[in-house]
Amino acid sequence: MGVVLSAGAALDWWRRTSGGAGFEDLVKEAAAVAPGSAGVTFLPYLTGERTPHADANARGVFFGIHGGVERAHMTRAVMEGVSFALKDSLLLMSALDVNPSGAVAVGGGAGSSTWLQMLSDVLDLPLRTVGPSEGAPLGAAMLAAVGTGEYASAVEAGGAWLTDLALTEPVGRVPGAHETRDAYAAAYERYRALYPALKDSFATSADYSIKGDFREV
Repeated sequence: MGVVLSAGAALDWWRRTSGGAGFEDLVKEAAAVAPGSAGVTFLPYLTGERTPHADANARGVFFGIHGGVERAHMTRAVMEGVSFALKDSLLLMSALDVNPSGAVAVGGGAGSSTWLQMLSDVLDLPLRTVGPSEGAPLGAAMLAAVGTGEYASAVEAGGAWLTDLALTEPVGRVPGAHETRDAYAAAYERYRALYPALKDSFATSADYSIKGDFREV
């Protein structure tokens, strides 16, 4: 199981920290920025991380800020950082010879076409959005229905309870769209290099306790 401890919560933290603009306004700004966020990289480890590092001391990081950076670049970097964290989990699955041909997106982030496209491009997977969109609670209910014999399998329960809403395809699979794929590949390599470089330094921040709202006390 791949777990990103601060996914949508990371964007909410950034929304509050950067002045309290609405999600729609922030995402609209980020959509105008090219993939790679002009070299800005964000590690979404605001409450430590479970996958793939299992490191309670891990902390959030903005890296690569320069004079040309505006709020839109940093917002996009937050969204890309969460997307890269999910790719970390996908690569762990691939190492176990689990290679999905697509994925289902649910929850708050699935309501953003910009973030869905970003995720699809970073993961190089088609993403289905479905209804209802309750995510984990609905999945638990499906498993309970299978356990009580109402359905023979989770696949059967999903077929009965879920309705496809939309499908987002990776832009990078379109002939001639290699720029997007290459930009995300380079940005992901920057992302991957940061945790090993900073791991020992994260321990110096571990004395700060973290509440649910992510404010240090």
